[in-house]
Amino acid sequence: MKVTKVEIIRNRRPIPLPAEWRPAWWQPDGKPIKSFGFSFYRVRTDDNIVGIGPCLGDLDPFAESVLRDFDPFYVEKFWSTCMKGRETSFNRGSYGGLEIALWDIVGKALNKPVFKILGAHADRIMAYAATSRLLKAEEHVKQVLALMDMGFKAVKLRLHRPRFEDDLEVVAAVRDAAGEELAILVDANQNNRSANYQYWSRKVALWMAKKLDDLNVYFLEEPLPKRDIGGLAELAASVDVFIAGGEHSANVFEFKEHILRSAYDILQPDVILGDIGITGIRKVAIMADYFGKMLVPHVCTSGNLTLNLASTLQAVATIDNCPMVEYPFDPPILTVETQQPIFKDPILVEKDGFIRIRDKPGIGVEIDEDKLSKYT
Repeated sequence: MKVTKVEIIRNRRPIPLPAEWRPAWWQPDGKPIKSFGFSFYRVRTDDNIVGIGPCLGDLDPFAESVLRDFDPFYVEKFWSTCMKGRETSFNRGSYGGLEIALWDIVGKALNKPVFKILGAHADRIMAYAATSRLLKAEEHVKQVLALMDMGFKAVKLRLHRPRFEDDLEVVAAVRDAAGEELAILVDANQNNRSANYQYWSRKVALWMAKKLDDLNVYFLEEPLPKRDIGGLAELAASVDVFIAGGEHSANVFEFKEHILRSAYDILQPDVILGDIGITGIRKVAIMADYFGKMLVPHVCTSGNLTLNLASTLQAVATIDNCPMVEYPFDPPILTVETQQPIFKDPILVEKDGFIRIRDKPGIGVEIDEDKLSKYT
């Protein structure tokens, strides 16, 4: 079997959002978002098997040349050739979606889900609801209680307000209302660019982490820039709350110093933001496990959520140091309807707060051509 064609499918009509979305990580100066889009690869073969994977950017000529007449079963060769991190700087999108599409082809050719080909460890995993906005404390309390009623056992709040004391007030209000049965996760988003935001110093990050310890917060994500490995290591050694990060890593090797210096307790690679893919998630998990660290991958939202999440689930179902997975969900904006509009079977969280790994061939999701046609 050989690859015969690689194409990118993009939306031409936007996916409208029910209200303006102001994600926390770009505040206070981020422009409101009114719609979503999607972009995905279709990799065709001479056996008429088509693999799909999320697309971030354009089709890079080098990757296209590598895939010409390429045997999809040689996924590791593609990963090593294109995604091993030899470039120190580049102006292109991730190759992760192409690697995912190759795995999708392999699974369909063998009539097995990817996680069972690689060696399954679990068929279900707990999901945490990742909220995205900066709301008032009482609004967050109302939302979190509703999420708990839906079955979520873990919820992530955003900390990116002008006064960090106000961030703490929100977390305290949620803990008081939810009780100890809810795992609270917080994301400070200190790696994202915002022109008028007062970023945390090491001193502020430590003060906040100690206060979050008192509130029994499970993890604190990105409390300092990823390049401040020394500060992250000091912070991780000073508090009980797990320190998490890594979503902006360009490749697996950017995790090396964070692991060796214990800067992160929880590593958060993303299948598509960098040259990671399913193969990369597993490689980071192995490195993390060797040093007693955990892995909780970051999952990007947008109209591509199903592909991002499905491929992440196939990877984490093969490892034993991933306690939960991110599920972007922030009604009324981040919903199944806005994030998963073109798929036959959207990925849902069950009533006990778990997601079942898809047991269908490949990464386990199918495009609904009728739904797709509404946007293309």
